[in-house]
Amino acid sequence: MVTKIHNQLPLSISPTSPIPSKFRDFVGGNHYLETMVETPVNGRIRQAFTVVNGLTSTPPSIAGSDCGIIEFTREDVEALLNEKAKKKERFNYKERCENMVDYIKRLKVCTRWFQDIEMSYSIEQERLKNSLEMTQQKSVQIELLLKIKEEEMNLIITEMRKNCTSLQEKLIKEEVEKSAAVDSLIKEREARHDIERSHTTLSEDIGKAQREIQSANQKISSLNEMYKRLQEYITSLQQYNGKLHTELSSVEDELKRVEKEKASAMENIAMLSAQLTLSISSQEEATKQKDDLAGEVASLRGELHQVRDDRDRRLSQAETLNADLMRLKESRENSCIELDSLTLKANELEEKSSLKENHIKTLQEQLATAEKKLQVSDISVFETRTEFVGKQKLVDELQRSLEDAEYKLIEGERLRKKLHNTILELKGNIRVFCRVRPLLHDESRSTEDKIFSYPTPMEASGRQIDLAQNGQKHSFTFDKVFIPEVSQEEVFVEISQLVQSALDGYKVCIFAYGQTGSGKTYTMMGRPGHPEEKGLIPRSLEQIFQTKQSQQPQGWKYEMQVSMLEIYNETVRDLMSTNRSSSENGTPGKQYTIKHDASGNTQVSDLTVVDVHSAKEVAFLLNQAANSRSVGKTQMNEQSSRSHFVFTLRICGVNESTDQQVQGVLNLIDLAGSERLSKSGSTGDRLKETQAINRSLSSLSDVIFALAKKEDHVPFRNSKLTYLLQPCLGGDSKTLMFVNISPDTSSVSESLCSLRFASRVNACEIGTPRRQTNGRATDSRLSYF
Repeated sequence: MVTKIHNQLPLSISPTSPIPSKFRDFVGGNHYLETMVETPVNGRIRQAFTVVNGLTSTPPSIAGSDCGIIEFTREDVEALLNEKAKKKERFNYKERCENMVDYIKRLKVCTRWFQDIEMSYSIEQERLKNSLEMTQQKSVQIELLLKIKEEEMNLIITEMRKNCTSLQEKLIKEEVEKSAAVDSLIKEREARHDIERSHTTLSEDIGKAQREIQSANQKISSLNEMYKRLQEYITSLQQYNGKLHTELSSVEDELKRVEKEKASAMENIAMLSAQLTLSISSQEEATKQKDDLAGEVASLRGELHQVRDDRDRRLSQAETLNADLMRLKESRENSCIELDSLTLKANELEEKSSLKENHIKTLQEQLATAEKKLQVSDISVFETRTEFVGKQKLVDELQRSLEDAEYKLIEGERLRKKLHNTILELKGNIRVFCRVRPLLHDESRSTEDKIFSYPTPMEASGRQIDLAQNGQKHSFTFDKVFIPEVSQEEVFVEISQLVQSALDGYKVCIFAYGQTGSGKTYTMMGRPGHPEEKGLIPRSLEQIFQTKQSQQPQGWKYEMQVSMLEIYNETVRDLMSTNRSSSENGTPGKQYTIKHDASGNTQVSDLTVVDVHSAKEVAFLLNQAANSRSVGKTQMNEQSSRSHFVFTLRICGVNESTDQQVQGVLNLIDLAGSERLSKSGSTGDRLKETQAINRSLSSLSDVIFALAKKEDHVPFRNSKLTYLLQPCLGGDSKTLMFVNISPDTSSVSESLCSLRFASRVNACEIGTPRRQTNGRATDSRLSYF
């Protein structure tokens, strides 16, 4: 039986076997087993395993023990695993078997204890995972609720603004209607006065017309009487004329009779003359008869002349009477025409007076209705005014709440920026601002070719930029993103506090990075001859000298020194040196070396340093350095910077009242632009310049990669540029990088590379900025960075 039990024992559970792999993590983990001390568990004292299983004495049986109340320490487990069998009789298998069974039971108890602990830990881990997931879900729900509430508030605010504008428009419309009603009332009153005046004049005209009508009627009656008399006179004249005509006809008949008699007398005379020839005897009688007849003829002729004269006189009288009759007819016709015209005028005046009376009545009615409308409009205006006052109060309250919300939003944004800057300063990250330049005249302005977009949510407003390439969207978040419409002044406002830090004794470095033609030099220097487009360097100097003047009453005195250099083809050049012309002509100039001391300051040997006292002096030096800087023409830019430009301003401040001393440095750097040879078309010297620029920027990228990965070795010495920027990238400086982007579709690949590089720069931690408040520097040589 002993042999059977012994054969059933596993070989790996011998007392001298090593710790099983299942328990090795528990036994080997000092952080776990060292905590297994005798501490109260669930209100009871945990018993040591040596007390429970009696390792110091003969091991008792634990067949009926409850493994749930036994806990182990590291020493217990090690003692259990290192326990050796007691050397007794070699062939006493029964006792050895019992010892082995007892050992196995204790191992099982320990194993169960480990399993229970492992199970409890797994349960606790699952519970923590569930609670973590629930917490995350709650946080997501809360964020969604906050976003929904924010959108609702924005909608409410927009609706309130719309209501406010509509009420204002309604008020303006009602005021306009009221003014129009008042104007119409004034016009109606003036028209009423005019109508009253015209009514009085019309009444006067009607009186005059009535008087004229009366006089005309009198004239007409007198004319009628005269006409009657004239008609009677004309009838009498006509009767007299008829009588004259009858007399004239009788005279004419008598004259005809006389002529007939004359003719007969002539015949008789002829007969008598014939008879005279026949009868001479009867000549005397004939002469006598002839004399008688001649007397009668003469008398008849006299009568005839009298009758003719009387006839002519009667005819002239008839003609005069006819002329008078015609004149009377004409005067009658004229008087009739005048009478008709007077009657027409009288009728027209009566019609006009009736029309005027009707118009006066209508105007009076309109005036009454207008007065009623005015009363109603006054009531409605009063009600509208009261409603407007209430609405205005509501609008004022909403405006105040909106202003409070906007103020809180602005203050929150300022606080966020301040906390963000504080976090970045504590973390030591390099701050990155992204600026997109506007499109040029010869570049495509189509909306379909637009590659950049700027999200507007609150958490990403002004900080995120999206780039679209080949249908794929790339999102980047920086400390600030400037759209193309942002002015130079707005850009400077964002960095003004960083410039102020240089006066407070910090090392400050601002450098511009980007491809050729992306606007780096414009951002740093601005456009010459346009004061409103000054760059960051002139504006920073103006702010520094203004602050210097404002701090003089507080006892501060500052000394400032300026130097400017460029790194051209991996060679340092002094832009303010007087011997620069000889080096440009091929004569070897000074060799400038970059040195770093133990305190973290950087010096360039034999570099020209100029004391400055005003912004005008620095502006003159900047203009001189800009004329001396290396520029060239490429296919991508008419005036491309072919070197890295470094402007340094050292500030030493002393407060005589407090004996406080500060030393600050402001470094403003315009890096040369990265470019591709296929696009720039550089050859000859331009090719060498491009290769040198790309090598230095590649070295800068290597340094950024090493800093981001926190490698032990950072290759600052691979380039003059990175070696000069070492205190900014790996020291205690406040560093800000401007990444300048071109919006042209042909530059989308370079823009994407620049944005990715800027994201890596933003993730780099370079250390916490340190304020330099030591004593005065004994060396007057300018230190950099």
